[in-house]
Amino acid sequence: MATHSNGMSALQLAAQLGVTYKTAWLLAQKLRRSMIDPDRSLLEGVVEVDQTEIPFRTDDAFFDPRQAGKIIVAGAVEVVDRTTNRAKPRKLSAKYLDTRSGRVRLAAIPDNSAASLHAFIRANVRPGATLLTDGHSSYPGLSGYRHDPRTVGKMAGHVALPWIHRVFSLMKRWGLGIYHGLRDKHLDTYLNEFAFRYNRRFYRHVSFETVLGIASRREPASYWTIIGRENPRAAAPAASAGRRPSPRLITRSRST
Repeated sequence: MATHSNGMSALQLAAQLGVTYKTAWLLAQKLRRSMIDPDRSLLEGVVEVDQTEIPFRTDDAFFDPRQAGKIIVAGAVEVVDRTTNRAKPRKLSAKYLDTRSGRVRLAAIPDNSAASLHAFIRANVRPGATLLTDGHSSYPGLSGYRHDPRTVGKMAGHVALPWIHRVFSLMKRWGLGIYHGLRDKHLDTYLNEFAFRYNRRFYRHVSFETVLGIASRREPASYWTIIGRENPRAAAPAASAGRRPSPRLITRSRST
């Protein structure tokens, strides 16, 4: 789960461990929640920001992209100079050549409105950073950041914003290849899993230790917490606590 470049589905995990699919799915979900450090630092320096649409499975039938639903995913990735290995803001509209991608953040958003995009940026990018965007009308109203729009027009989006589009391309291929289409429910946990693995692509050997360290600091999550439902057995002990034991049970306990 932590070190394999493509991750592992619950079906593969069940076959590897010799457990049921439900047990493997629950274990995989708990591991994915241990891939996100609640105290992780925000992206900084120069950050490409964009959004894309991905298909998701709507039922248990074989995945067909033509009949799948669509959901919007916002993404942000640091742009790092190869020579200095650090972010170097440049003049507005200047080209960022000889760069590479740094850390990435992904999250599902309800729409392309300014409120949704601004909330995503403030939750993942440090104020004062330079935002490289495609010139969407929702970005200019965001205060506290240096906005450097790249109007795409008829030009391909990956030319103006190469790194975030590369992340989107890898993420879509990963979702189709490993999970045969992601689901709308629990989507953020899968996006966080992809971000965890992408951010440690150069340091794969420390991924296992990182998961163990984060898991030891997080609160335990039950099955009912993960699926978002109330445990139907939670109220059972309280309801049965006031019952008096039957005479047959009392007689049997005295005889023993």
